[in-house]
Amino acid sequence: MSAGENSARPQTAYKVLTADQMATLETTGTFAGAAVDLADGYIHLSTAGQLTETVDRHFAGQTDLHLAAIDLESFDTTLRWEESRGGEMFPHLYGPLLLETVIAYGPLERAHDGTVKLPIAG
Repeated sequence: MSAGENSARPQTAYKVLTADQMATLETTGTFAGAAVDLADGYIHLSTAGQLTETVDRHFAGQTDLHLAAIDLESFDTTLRWEESRGGEMFPHLYGPLLLETVIAYGPLERAHDGTVKLPIAG
């Protein structure tokens, strides 16, 4: 990938976590992945534009979810953009998610229009 292609990609992606998963990340500073991540061999992330559909599709009906904003520039070869749902390119993390790469996090909330609200960094 050329530098021009890389600069067009978002610098932040998001991981939806359960309360227990968020507690693990906060306590240990690392998160190896949810069951689906471990089965697929990478941690699934979504861009801001992909996030609401990801939550609606994979976390429907679940409560007490959290959202972590991840600084994608913190990763080198462990972050890959790969084709997934509907041919879209999604960021996949081939390694643990480290708390030091999280730039903001908090409870998953929705805006009045139903879209997922992004966490705000302090």
